[in-house]
Amino acid sequence: MTKVILRKSNRIRRKLRVKDKLFGTAQKPRLCVFRSNKYIYGSLIDDVAKRTLVDVADSVKILHKGKTKTSASKEIGKLLAARAKKAKITSAVFDRNGYMYHGRVKSLADGAREGGLVL
Repeated sequence: MTKVILRKSNRIRRKLRVKDKLFGTAQKPRLCVFRSNKYIYGSLIDDVAKRTLVDVADSVKILHKGKTKTSASKEIGKLLAARAKKAKITSAVFDRNGYMYHGRVKSLADGAREGGLVL
């Protein structure tokens, strides 16, 4: 039990340390990733106005059906990039939110890049 708590608190510490250096604007928002045990979410956030510009929370469960978590996260990244293009956003700052940059998090970033978003 204590290992789980320690791992979670370490992630939160990493998250806060990285978030001090990253900042999203309306022209170049912050692509924030949240990874649960089952799904992965991505959203583009404007830190100046303190609002979410684009997210894919409504389609996540549908995109995960019948796929591995890694391939589904790549599809989510592509969908996020397509919605960002529709909102006239071409580049973003990638915020891994304290997670290690491999596996599902890396796959989401790669999918966003394939969709045309510059990270």
